[in-house]
Amino acid sequence: MGGGRPLTLKLTLSLSLITCFLLSSSYGQNCAKHSFPNNRVFKTCSDLPVLNSFLHFNYDTSSSKLEIAYRHSGIRSSRWVAWAINPTSTGMVGSQALVAYQQTNGTMRVYTSPITQYQTQLQEGELSFNVSDLSASYENDEIIIFATLGLSNNGTMLNQVWQEGGLNGNIPQMHVTSGANVQSMGTLNLVSGEAGTSNGGGSKLKKRNIHGVLNTVSWGILMPMGAIIARYLKVFKSADPAWFYLHVLCQFSAYVVGVAGWGTGLKLGSESVGIQFDAHRTIGIILFSLGTLQVFALLVRPKPEHKYRLYWNIYHHLVGYTVIILSVINIFKGFDILEPEKKWKHAYIGVIVALASSAVLLEAYTWFVAIRRKRSESEGKLPYGGVNGGEGNGVYGHGVRTQQA
Repeated sequence: MGGGRPLTLKLTLSLSLITCFLLSSSYGQNCAKHSFPNNRVFKTCSDLPVLNSFLHFNYDTSSSKLEIAYRHSGIRSSRWVAWAINPTSTGMVGSQALVAYQQTNGTMRVYTSPITQYQTQLQEGELSFNVSDLSASYENDEIIIFATLGLSNNGTMLNQVWQEGGLNGNIPQMHVTSGANVQSMGTLNLVSGEAGTSNGGGSKLKKRNIHGVLNTVSWGILMPMGAIIARYLKVFKSADPAWFYLHVLCQFSAYVVGVAGWGTGLKLGSESVGIQFDAHRTIGIILFSLGTLQVFALLVRPKPEHKYRLYWNIYHHLVGYTVIILSVINIFKGFDILEPEKKWKHAYIGVIVALASSAVLLEAYTWFVAIRRKRSESEGKLPYGGVNGGEGNGVYGHGVRTQQA
């Protein structure tokens, strides 16, 4: 009996190793082991790295026809799946998608959808290449999309994207914007069958986030803060001329950071051929132009006693407030395009509410100061509390002059 235990232990270890090897081989060859109904055969397959997805295909080099079967396993009936080719770039925007899901009545819906923007409900439309034999099935928690694509102008190296998301009734909803859902893209070599990962989508997402943060901080926060400093701090004698330098520092910093954000927007535009957000882009160009005009206007600012100083003040205030209003509008357009987590939009709304509330309180206080000072002057008393009037500011037009930096 004593000699049997080592032998039993050896047999147990050997069987365990063989079992692990067979299991790992089975999992590592998921796509190669799969059998399709009706004896359909695909010569090449690829285990896609995320979202439990697999691509099977046959490629005819002479006709450039690509016959595909895209499998998405472990999927509930209340979700949609999609596989796409992006002929112009990496990532979602610009991709030509095949979409499938089970409808509420139990039947399958499969169709083509060109993705032209980040905010999409996968509307049906024609793709930039021919699609035939399009069908889909759902069985054993797996959706399979079958199609034949004509890729005569796309070469043998493709950018592919695959995705999944929830349904609201029979309407596809936005997919998750983190984790595996932002990693589901890569390249596909139709000749060798090799599927590679792509960092292009992650890089572009990073650029979009940088673009959004820079423009929100500059045009959407620093600019309004600079305006508040100029309008209200100069009322206080102790803040003269410090308010002016704070105002210039705040606005110039906003302009520099804003130009950096504008530059990232131009770069993103150049990398997304055929994809344009016209309103967002137009407002951005206007903001850059008006911001540049404001910076150079400081170089020709007349002295306080100059006869044209009043007109310069009117121009300066009008352009400044226009920039602030357009900035806030464009930032919210950016939120609608990128659709980040709601907490970021809520945080910016909180900042805007805080700045607006501060402006309202300061406006009421300066009116109180101006009225009380006017009463003091009419009664022949000394000016109130060491407070200055403000040039070019409606509530300070009571014949009182502030010092100019």
